[in-house]
Amino acid sequence: MGGLKNTGWRKSSHSGEGDGDSCAETATTPTHTSLRDSKAPVRATLTFPTPAFAPSSKR
Repeated sequence: MGGLKNTGWRKSSHSGEGDGDSCAETATTPTHTSLRDSKAPVRATLTFPTPAFAPSSKR
């Protein structure tokens, strides 16, 4: 998933008040969806195959 470095990360629409830094960010490719903490973007990233992630994002 090294290609995510150049992928646009989007903040959650539930990012909170003020500067909105208390949230998760997502990045998608045709085959994978990744999540990271917006307060620590260089730390761990969770990556899922897009079909596996899609049902959980609808909740």
